[in-house]
Amino acid sequence: SSSSAASDVYKRQAQVVALVTARSETLGWAGLLSVFFALWSARAGVGAMIIGLNSVCGERNRNVAHHYVRALLITLVLVAVGIVALLSLVVAPVVLAFFPLGGMGAVAVDLVRWVVGVAVIVIGVGVLNLAFPEDHVLHVSTYIVSLLGKYLCYALLALSIDLVWGFCGVLSLGHGAFFALGGYAMGMYLMRQIGSRGVYGHPELPDFMVFLNWQELPWYWYGFDQFWFAALMAVLVPGLLAFAFGWFAFRSRVTGVYLSIITQAMTFALLLAFFRNDMGFGGNNGLTDFKEILGFDIQTDITRFGLFAASGLALIFSFLMAQAIVSSKLGKILIAVRDAESRTRFLGYKVEKYKLFVWTISAMIAGVAGALYVPQVGIINPSEFSPANSIEAVIWVAVGGRGTLIGAALGAVLVNGAKTFLTGALPEVWLFALGAVSYTHLTLPTKRIV
Repeated sequence: SSSSAASDVYKRQAQVVALVTARSETLGWAGLLSVFFALWSARAGVGAMIIGLNSVCGERNRNVAHHYVRALLITLVLVAVGIVALLSLVVAPVVLAFFPLGGMGAVAVDLVRWVVGVAVIVIGVGVLNLAFPEDHVLHVSTYIVSLLGKYLCYALLALSIDLVWGFCGVLSLGHGAFFALGGYAMGMYLMRQIGSRGVYGHPELPDFMVFLNWQELPWYWYGFDQFWFAALMAVLVPGLLAFAFGWFAFRSRVTGVYLSIITQAMTFALLLAFFRNDMGFGGNNGLTDFKEILGFDIQTDITRFGLFAASGLALIFSFLMAQAIVSSKLGKILIAVRDAESRTRFLGYKVEKYKLFVWTISAMIAGVAGALYVPQVGIINPSEFSPANSIEAVIWVAVGGRGTLIGAALGAVLVNGAKTFLTGALPEVWLFALGAVSYTHLTLPTKRIV
């Protein structure tokens, strides 16, 4: 028994070495970034104190001092997050090796990877955007911050599709509808915040309603002057639509390509409905000209970074929730439904209930992605319901790796990064490139990122 215990200790120590070695490159980069953040923090602190002493000499110096103090506070927070992420790289493998967590071990490892990866990205982008002046070579523009935030929202949408397609076998060609509904919920809140600052100066009605001679605010716009209500609707409305749609579709045992076509028809129907001016959602122009969110000017650098960081946190939380689902007994049943639905039903499982649950959760995640997307791009219109958008999102998942969660998010970022580059440099090439990528992953399913 003593030799067996010693053997277990040696095995756990070997696991520590293997895990730390496997992450040595990430550990090194995280360490370098943390040192850089600490050095910059000290530099900013010295600068703030010097300028603070001279702030009494004029308004300009006071403004500069306020800028440095704010940058110092932001950097201290970012350094704290970076240190936590760095320690998690070392602590988590040790805990997993010496205190096995059973089935939760894989979830914990993925937690470390995502927290470190996304935290380093958010910290790095935040410091480079807020700490350095615009003419500095290391400065990251606010445009890039918003662009990266948009990519994170796309990654969140891809994660929601992978949850229902990669682990349950339900190919949705209509998830763009849930994404757009979440976006419209947030857009309605942002429109209510404009108030009398609009073109027509009406304190309550958005500009497009004044232009169309609306006399009063529609009942379904009530409550959207409160952020908490809009955030709730961004999750609840897509979830209710998905529940109603799935209740009838799954109970009717509609599967395969037939279900995919119905989901595409659903988003196309919403596209046509939201194009109508009498729907009260801005018609083909949609909702735009946003001013502020939660009292903060939506165009400032700090607000843009806050939205970017919120997108990263939402991605982490959604990944952890999805990972918890697929790693549980429920996840094993979902995989059984994906691989052999009829056999799973014959074993006594209520297949439609499991599919309805994961379908609804997936739609709610897509709604959150849409709600974070709108304030960063500054507009939401019916084109977001386009079936082509939903199909393109499926391609992101296929490229990254269906049934991996992480791969789906990476696929969304990489494909959209390529789209941004090619549509700017070679706009006529993008659709051919997307078609080639799609064909490659359909004919060679093993060619994927993860």
